[in-house]
Amino acid sequence: MFADDDPRLSQLLEGIVRLASGDLQSRIEVSPARDELDAIIMGTNLLAEDLQIIYEELEQRVEDRTQRLHEAHREMQQMAMQDPLTGLANRSALLAALKSAQDQTGAAQPVILLLDLDAFKSINDSLGHAAGDQVLTTVARRIRGAVRRTDVVARLGGDEFAIVMPATGTDQAVVVGQRILAALKEPIELPDRTIRCGASIGLSAGEPGRSPEDLLMEADVAMYASKAEGQNRLHVFEPGLLLVRRLRSQLLDDLRTAVKGEGLVLHYQPVVELDTGRIEGVEALVRWQHPTRGLIMPDEFIPLAEDAGLISELGLWVLTTAVNQLRRWVDDALVDSSFSVRINISATDLQSLQFIEDVRGVLKETGVRPEQVVLELTEVAIVRGNELDRYSLGGLRGLGVGIEIDDFGTGYSSISYLRRLPVDRVKVDRSLIEGLGTDPSQPPLVAAVLQLVRACGLEAVWEGVETAEQAEHLRNLGCLSAQGYYFSKPVPPEQVPGLLAGTPAQTHSA
Repeated sequence: MFADDDPRLSQLLEGIVRLASGDLQSRIEVSPARDELDAIIMGTNLLAEDLQIIYEELEQRVEDRTQRLHEAHREMQQMAMQDPLTGLANRSALLAALKSAQDQTGAAQPVILLLDLDAFKSINDSLGHAAGDQVLTTVARRIRGAVRRTDVVARLGGDEFAIVMPATGTDQAVVVGQRILAALKEPIELPDRTIRCGASIGLSAGEPGRSPEDLLMEADVAMYASKAEGQNRLHVFEPGLLLVRRLRSQLLDDLRTAVKGEGLVLHYQPVVELDTGRIEGVEALVRWQHPTRGLIMPDEFIPLAEDAGLISELGLWVLTTAVNQLRRWVDDALVDSSFSVRINISATDLQSLQFIEDVRGVLKETGVRPEQVVLELTEVAIVRGNELDRYSLGGLRGLGVGIEIDDFGTGYSSISYLRRLPVDRVKVDRSLIEGLGTDPSQPPLVAAVLQLVRACGLEAVWEGVETAEQAEHLRNLGCLSAQGYYFSKPVPPEQVPGLLAGTPAQTHSA
């Protein structure tokens, strides 16, 4: 036991208080007695030494980390003003350059050119992102070679570029713009092929008091006008074009309302068993019943939905509506468990793991058998997809739904990928049967495609059948299923019971 009046006790307490307050260099004097109290004092001193070493090491690490953070911040500042793929300026740098050009005292106002490639999406989809990146870097190099030394070239994202031309008149800017178009018309050499990739350019001339964002918006409006006129064009902004932009903006607002409310409808086109004429399923096709414009077809509003980021929300609506409709047909005993509904999904859906959960949720909510739901994905999207796409396909197959390749035969000379993909069927594009019945070389081609598909363990649905002769040729060749206007056009859901009962739907011949 320690004596209550031992002065070392107060020294120990004072030393601990100093250590606790952060004075790690403080030490407590050890007495000559070397007893148990001294042992505690020595232990406290050792602890202080350890804490001091740890603190000094921590200070050094903090200093090193702070230095690295400063370096990273400088790099980020540089990256924040530069497009990493092409080395061009980015949007922030472009707007800064445009404002600087506008602020030059006594100088003429700047001109901005906005450029969008005409065929980049198809190049990216058919050849892959590596080829797309090579095209973008080539385009960037050619634009820099066509402009003046004082002009600022930027990549705004995707296949969109912009050029700020300080103190420039419209006529001179048009000359430079035409020079850019001429440079981009030249073929681009890729490792395994040569391609051509034109562009559309919009031009906006600066005026005092206009903000950089206004000029960029006007150039964008002009660029869309040049696209509407055809490929490889340049259009100068004029105020009347704003009306077109407002109409498009209004249409987009209407589409958002339709997706959230009651503006979309589904029509259903039968898929027919060729031998018997039995309807084995239907394809769900979305339409937009616009309040003032009437029925709008998907080729007009689907690109709008993609541009606005609405495509996934639209796709979920189609999935939910179609599967619920199938549930009602089953409950009404109009169809049996072999009847299927085919639903088109986008490449964007495959990039979202939530989509698998959406499909799972709709199946659980409706109680529809998974094999009665067939998801259709275009050949381009399914072949050129990344690892996430393949994971999503595997997850969907795990749910038991069918997967079908749509638009098969629209651009790939090799179909060896069919053996590797988790698909059940392919839907052969209508272009492969257009000459059936009139072109003697067509039946052998159809037979070869059918044999090749079956060699991969799959079956084919033939779309675009428009005549009895085409249907008979396909039947004689051993094809099992087909769809097209010969059997029925897409019809509203209330007309499907009549088709199932054998009442002919309205047919068309092209």
